[in-house]
Amino acid sequence: MKDGIHPEYKEITVVMSDGTEFKTRSTMDTNDGVYQSEVDSKNHPFYTGNMNYQKKAGRIDRFKKRYGKQDD
Repeated sequence: MKDGIHPEYKEITVVMSDGTEFKTRSTMDTNDGVYQSEVDSKNHPFYTGNMNYQKKAGRIDRFKKRYGKQDD
């Protein structure tokens, strides 16, 4: 390996949005060695089931109206 081209690999503390913490090693550049996560599996809509789906039929109709063949 070449010297001086690899990022520094150091220990950081990850603080999840609910306050839980764990230590890991990372090349992430943090000033104080702490990473604050805003999204995790306890508040992300994918995991909580609170996803809002757009109506696909409306999008398809808009596409056909805009780009579809015109009936003559």
